[in-house]
Amino acid sequence: MNLYLKVVGRRPDGYHELVTVMQPLSLADLLEVEAGGPGVTLEVEGAALPGGPENLVWRAAAAVYGALGREPRVRLRLHKRIPVAAGLGGGSSDAAGTLLAVNHLEGEPLSPAELHRLGAALGADVPFFLSVRPQVGRGIGTELQPLELPAYWYVLLNPGVAVATAWVYRSLDLEQLRVAGVPGRESWDGARPQEWVGNDLESVTLRAHPGLARWVARLKGEGALAAGMSGSGPTLFGLFWEKEAALKAARALRPAGPGWLAVARGLTGAEPPGWEDEVWMI
Repeated sequence: MNLYLKVVGRRPDGYHELVTVMQPLSLADLLEVEAGGPGVTLEVEGAALPGGPENLVWRAAAAVYGALGREPRVRLRLHKRIPVAAGLGGGSSDAAGTLLAVNHLEGEPLSPAELHRLGAALGADVPFFLSVRPQVGRGIGTELQPLELPAYWYVLLNPGVAVATAWVYRSLDLEQLRVAGVPGRESWDGARPQEWVGNDLESVTLRAHPGLARWVARLKGEGALAAGMSGSGPTLFGLFWEKEAALKAARALRPAGPGWLAVARGLTGAEPPGWEDEVWMI
């Protein structure tokens, strides 16, 4: 999830230069990996996703074997819990988990740097998910630096509107963002998130879907320290110090129409076993 996202400019290859604060969450998919072949086989439960080369999980497994110069021999089963196309990096986190799991299955032959390289080739967000802690991403998001943040609690709200990431980036007015976008920063005070949480992509998504802006205001009205949009949307978040405050706000905000709402914990890299159970779908 993106707590802060500043678009710096557009590169000749079409990618955008960013500065972003990325936060992993206890909302996670489950991936089962076991040796067996021939090739890569993938089953997906919980979402209507393909089980072949169109899926990042399949491609990540194949990428590990390609780097090793070996024939693939792995069976994967993906249980989806992160909603699809939510702006939360679900596909990227699944790909990163696959890189780590298949590399472990094969005896850890690839170094962290090699896994980072494979992840960046799969998608700009994939390297971030190779570790479980907040990080600052620069460039296209693959240049990563660890960041110390508290274990905030989050209300995640998705009203069920469809948002295409490529369309959002194509629609950005970079000149306007230089004047009136999210201020550029080099430091992020974990004690005062209300001073820096922000996202330049809101200039497109919230303008096209004004109902999302009303939900952001409602999150703040329910006591969120800060609230905004993750990635290109449509998932919105409110940030709280305490779990009970987040749960109370979520129950008050339960959308009456389509969409979903959850409470999850921000991960810091020092979680005890069982952190993946600290999720409540409201």
